[in-house]
Amino acid sequence: APRAVPCPDGQSECPDDATCCVTASGTWGCCPMPQASCCADKVHCCPHATICDLAHERCLSPTGDVPLATKFPAWKHQPPASVTLRQVLCPDGRSACPDGATCCQLSPTQYGCCPLQNAVCCSDGRHCCPQGTACDLERSTCTSARPLASLPKAHDVKCDEETSCPDGNTCCRLSLGTWGCCPLEQAVCCPDHVHCCPQGYTCDQATGSCLQEAGGRRPWVQKVPALGRGGDVRCDEETSCPDGSTCCRLSSGTWGCCP
Repeated sequence: APRAVPCPDGQSECPDDATCCVTASGTWGCCPMPQASCCADKVHCCPHATICDLAHERCLSPTGDVPLATKFPAWKHQPPASVTLRQVLCPDGRSACPDGATCCQLSPTQYGCCPLQNAVCCSDGRHCCPQGTACDLERSTCTSARPLASLPKAHDVKCDEETSCPDGNTCCRLSLGTWGCCPLEQAVCCPDHVHCCPQGYTCDQATGSCLQEAGGRRPWVQKVPALGRGGDVRCDEETSCPDGSTCCRLSSGTWGCCP
């Protein structure tokens, strides 16, 4: 119901931002301004802290005169209509809680009402938490039931201003002159611009493998095209996160990516 200003007769009311003033007929009227001055003619009124000048039909004020305002009839106070509240019946079949609340067991024989809909009742029999959360009684808080997303290390090895490779990769030129990514850290880029080898190996193009000085041999690795940096979220000059992620500091002080 709209808020109202009660008039002195106890039966009439005016809008919240109006003032009750007696009318010429003896009934109550409303001046359309708060804390107004009621004029002696019982027809007009003036703003708060101004004086009615009925001869000139003005409201006098040190800051400037304004026209008189006209009152309108007040309305009779209506008692609020009684509303039948829906209730939530508790499992014992006897207790009930208000609509929008949740029944929670206080003891084997008694129920209490948590003022939240579909709430989680805590095992201490005294507290409750919103739907989708869990009770953390040790910290007296409601925690999200969803596990926190872990922060993977920011995966960005910068090739140039436009392109980058995932963390743990090495930027290597492809045959077209563009950047590719070798899925090895500090890798050796092979002269064929297609393959790469682990650190400490050399590319043996004759056998298509990676050769170690000690005589060890392993298959060489094919590069993949580098990622464009355009859609990335920049953390700082050296690191960025994939588009749609957020840069967050890890405990080590380096950047991580929250997905």
